Formats: sequence, structure tokens, C-alpha cells
Amino acid sequence: MALVADIFNQNAWGAVEVQEEIIERVAFKPQLLGTLNLFSPIYSRSRVIGIADTNGVLTLIPTSANGAPPEELIPKGAKIRTMEAVRLAKGSTIYAIELAGVLALPFDEQTVEVADEVTSRTGQIKDDLELTWEHMRFGAVQGKVIDADGATVLVDWFEFWGIDEPEEVNFALNVETTDVRKKCRDIKRAMQKAAKGAWTPGTKVGALVGDEFFDLLVNHKQIKETKLGTEKAPTLENIEGYSSIEIEGIVFINYQGTDDGTTIAIGSEKARFFPIGARNAFQVGWAPASEFKPYLNKRGQEFYGLVLEDKSGRDEWDRVELYSYPLFICTRPEMLRSARAK
Repeated sequence: MALVADIFNQNAWGAVEVQEEIIERVAFKPQLLGTLNLFSPIYSRSRVIGIADTNGVLTLIPTSANGAPPEELIPKGAKIRTMEAVRLAKGSTIYAIELAGVLALPFDEQTVEVADEVTSRTGQIKDDLELTWEHMRFGAVQGKVIDADGATVLVDWFEFWGIDEPEEVNFALNVETTDVRKKCRDIKRAMQKAAKGAWTPGTKVGALVGDEFFDLLVNHKQIKETKLGTEKAPTLENIEGYSSIEIEGIVFINYQGTDDGTTIAIGSEKARFFPIGARNAFQVGWAPASEFKPYLNKRGQEFYGLVLEDKSGRDEWDRVELYSYPLFICTRPEMLRSARAK
């Protein structure tokens, strides 16, 4: 604890003891799809990324700068389509006057330094950037990458590849006699047939499901009865929210999105099925910050950080900016499936 002037009661000669444990309310940041390592990275030298479609096997290749050696062999007869990486940019200016006299912890020892504030704001912007990446992954595993406004479609991978989106499956989880296990097997069979060689022995099916879908699923009569009297019976007890359960080789994940229930969220009665570990089913292209001379024609990276300073001679401000140029790609949208609880 620290003793500071009693400004709260306008007592200039008094002092109060301040508890330095700060209660900070931090919004939940979804990161599940990032931790699954679904997206194989490729680092392009250009904002435009070429995608080769060879006899149903889709391969991501980088578009090279003029004069650069070819990155990959383009197979004979391949159909090449191009897509431009999107630009994500956010910055914050730290003015000296903002930090004048502002205390930092511990109160009795220091004030806020500009470098500390730059680090803090960089971290805040990086959190926003990572949330945006997760939002784009969330869209890619459903076949459509959506912009931050929640409405603008950046790329519809079904339309891009000329593939009809499969119809939504009704799991009828509100009906006791529904053969839920067969519905799971049917989903998995359909995804395997659509894989065209991308399915490997280690491939699994993941499903992001909403709260009502998850609750109806784990409480369904068939799911409970088939495990009673077996060593798996205890797995039906104490099932927590935002957990997962595996049924017929499908990992059903009660997906926790953002706290507002809209920025990144799955409908309460909905389920989205996607492959985990399928060869190159999802990829991410990282393009370079070619708008800045130091990065022109160089391989892309996940993000770029710039710290700018006031060059007027007044040293009035510093500014931090982060840039990223990603393209989250679904190369096998025909493998994706959707369902509703009832």
C-alpha cells in the first residue's frame, strides 16, 4: 500500500492509504480456432496470392515479385485464381500532456513513463488484432469470411470455387427417438467423400455448437443410454458449459464467443462442422507491408509494428501503429457442414 494526498476529501494536508490491487474487467477474447493450428501459413512476397486448383486438389502458392525465382512449381493444367490479402491497421497516439502527473503502480515510487504507455497501447492493439484474426478464422471454417461490421462478406469461398453450400441438417435433438449417432456418422461420411484426398488417418471432425444445441445433445436419451453401464458413464456427469464431448468421432465444442454475443458467436441452436487435420483444408497467407519501403518485395509476416515520433522538435507525442495483411483461406468448402438442433 502507498500513502498519497487525500484529494478525495479536498484535504491537502491529509493522506490516505491506497490499496494497489486493481480490479480490471477484461472481456473474454476467443482464441480456440487459433490454438487448433488449422491454418497452414504461407508467407507471400505480394499482396496478391495465387491459388491453384488441380484436379480437385487445391494448393496455395505465393505470387512472386518481378525478377524473383519461382516459389513453387505450378502443376500442368492447374487453374490459377488470385485473391488479394486484406489490410488491417490500427494505431494510437500518446500525447505527453496525457501522462503529465499520472501515477503508476506502486503509487509512491513512480509516474507513468512514455515507453510504458507505448508498450501498453501496443498490447491493446495486438489484442484487437488477434481478435480480428479469430473472427476471420471463424468465418473461414464456415466458408465465408466476414468484415468487422458483421455484415460485409470479404470472401465467400463457396462462391469463389463455384461450389453450392450444402443444406443445413436437422438433428431433431428435441425428439427422443432420433438416431443422433447415425446423424453424426452421416455428417462424417459426407465430409470424407468431399475431401478428395485431403482426408488423412489423423483427420478428425470438429463442430462449433451453440449453447442450446450442446445442452440438447449431451442430454439426449440415446447419448445417455449408450454410455450407461460403461466406463464412459462418468463423462455424462458434471459436463461444464463451454466444454466439449466426442460422439462418433466428432468433437462437439460448446463454443465461447465474445461476451457481447454478436462479434464472434455461434447461434444457440446451430452447429458448424469442419475438418481438423485435413491436408491443406485451411491456409492463411501473410502478405508484406509493401506500402512501406523497408518491406517492399520482402516475405510477408503476421504483423508489423511501427513507433512514430514527433519530428517537429516539440517532442509532443509518440504514436504506435500495427499492420497486418492476412488472407484466411478455405480450400475445401465442400467439406463444411452445418446443422440445427431442431
